[in-house]
Amino acid sequence: MPNRLAHETSPYLLQHADNPVDWWPWSQAAFEEARRREVPVLLSVGYSSCHWCHVMAHESFEDEQTAAYLNEHFLAVKVDREERPDVDAVYMEAVQAATGQGGWPMTVFLTGDAEPFYFGTYFPPEPRHGMASFRQVLEGVAAAWKDRRTEVAEVAQRIARDLSERSFTHGGDGAPGEEQLAQALLNLTRDYDERHGGFGGAPKFPPSMVLEFLLRHHARTGADGALQMVAETCEAMARGGIYDQLGGGFARYAVDREWVVPHFEKMLYDNALLCRVYAHLWRATGSDLARRIALETADFMVRELRTPEGGFASALDADSDDGTGRTVEGAFYAWTPEQLRAALGDEDAGRAADLFGVTAEGTFEEGASVLQLPGAEADPELRRRLLAARAERPRPERDDKVVAAWNGLAIAALAEVGAYFDRPDLIERATEAADLLVRLHLDPHARLRRTSRDGRVGSNAGVLEDYADVAEGFLALAGVTGEGVWLEFSGFLLDIVLDQFRGENGTLYDTAHDAERLIRRPQDPTDNATPSGWTAAAGALLSYAAHTGSTAHRTAADDALGVVKALAPKAPRFIGWGLAVAEAHLDGPREVAVVGAQADPLTDELHRTALLGHAPGAVIARGEPGGDEFPLLKDRPLVAGEAAAYVCRGFVCRMPVTTSEELERELQP
Repeated sequence: MPNRLAHETSPYLLQHADNPVDWWPWSQAAFEEARRREVPVLLSVGYSSCHWCHVMAHESFEDEQTAAYLNEHFLAVKVDREERPDVDAVYMEAVQAATGQGGWPMTVFLTGDAEPFYFGTYFPPEPRHGMASFRQVLEGVAAAWKDRRTEVAEVAQRIARDLSERSFTHGGDGAPGEEQLAQALLNLTRDYDERHGGFGGAPKFPPSMVLEFLLRHHARTGADGALQMVAETCEAMARGGIYDQLGGGFARYAVDREWVVPHFEKMLYDNALLCRVYAHLWRATGSDLARRIALETADFMVRELRTPEGGFASALDADSDDGTGRTVEGAFYAWTPEQLRAALGDEDAGRAADLFGVTAEGTFEEGASVLQLPGAEADPELRRRLLAARAERPRPERDDKVVAAWNGLAIAALAEVGAYFDRPDLIERATEAADLLVRLHLDPHARLRRTSRDGRVGSNAGVLEDYADVAEGFLALAGVTGEGVWLEFSGFLLDIVLDQFRGENGTLYDTAHDAERLIRRPQDPTDNATPSGWTAAAGALLSYAAHTGSTAHRTAADDALGVVKALAPKAPRFIGWGLAVAEAHLDGPREVAVVGAQADPLTDELHRTALLGHAPGAVIARGEPGGDEFPLLKDRPLVAGEAAAYVCRGFVCRMPVTTSEELERELQP
């Protein structure tokens, strides 16, 4: 019999709807019931494509005896961290403070007042490697609750009080300058893996936001070392196992420092961010490899993640059926020499094994290899045949929920890649996703809902990253299409940011002033897998101010960048998008108005030149003379009856230009 999760929209929660555990979704009703029954709450947080979340579910939550004990002694609450990043952030902070590490599945025991008192992540069904079994943990917590409840309550209250007193106060300190950005670059250079690219050791995550900073720093200063780190890292990832050499798109991370063996889940946000990085690398260098990866990643997102409603799904799972009924991580992607022979025949299989690094010993598990491309470019015909053979395998499950923030990132990437490489179909896909967000996720008061699925909007309020990343996507779309309505929509969203998410001295919070109250109001300025809401908001506010001249939005951006000034010299790897925004801030950012007839080839040429310019964070408006869709077009006439481009920077405007060569010079550092 399904439990209370059966009516949720989250695929992750629905995966647990038939568990014998009597799960509740996060709700006030759940905590009221826990208080009525006088039992502690087991909070389990995960997400659909999380491998170890599935493992713990199969081992423990599907076990009848474990479920019976859990139902008797606890009230169980299941949360999708992608739907409720606020809940996840608050309790992950507690887990990390208590244990020194964190991850998913996250397992936290709470009082009926939602105060945490015991923490962990994955627990095995039997004691293993010094780790208690899940049943032992349940029994220990139940005994403590029964015999030492006063002590448990005091611990929980102290933890909740400590969490509630934490906050960042670096807003309003001013944006970072040359000194802080130079120190950030120096520290990144020290962390750089000169042999394999990327930063640090294993596991190794794609450093998309740091790469964006380095690209912008090179564009502004000409620093060759910054560009070299980007080029080497992007090539290493593109040729490694973290990149799908057949179907395109990137996995979440590599378990090794050489980028060989990935954790195979594919996330929308990784691919959107990396798609944009490779496109910007091509813009800076003309690299054929960067062009190919940008286009293949864009095509992967459209082919594999686009939903019937026009949005983009969150993720593909790491696990799938290996053809024998077993659910195995990476089964869809890894190859043995025998599988190559079955797909290609002996002669072509040998050629493919050499090309993609498939060996008898294997680079993964059970003699299988993850495809790499260490040498020459891939043979298109071999790729086509292997992709067709792979399509016959059981596919990984897809998390179909549409997350507003991640769709904002995808809109920006697809719009720019479509413009750079003359792919109007990608711009159309970006526009359709933007239409969905406006039509379904945005209410009449410009308040965002975070998720939807199958055309049904979820109940969870948007958080700061939703407003900021959607605004960023709309601003990029406005610059590419010349449709000012997207600038207008971004303004609606950013006005909500100013009204609902700002604290004293320009600090920002992850949840709105009128959001559900948790034991702590989440507030994290550091970039992780995606730009933090804080730094994403700083970037969108800065761009919107450049478009409109709004002092309020510019001041808010300046204030928000104070945290980047504080963190950049010490932890540049965790404030990469903030550093990228700071580069735009130092450059102006520059404002480009292209004025000309819609169907005029010169207008198109100037617009394309502006889009391909390297000036960090430049904003672009295109329209006919007298058009009122973009404030930047106001009082910008044609020049001698011809299309023209106007470039302004720091409240100073240059003379208009009428050739692409002149415009290129205006956009140089």
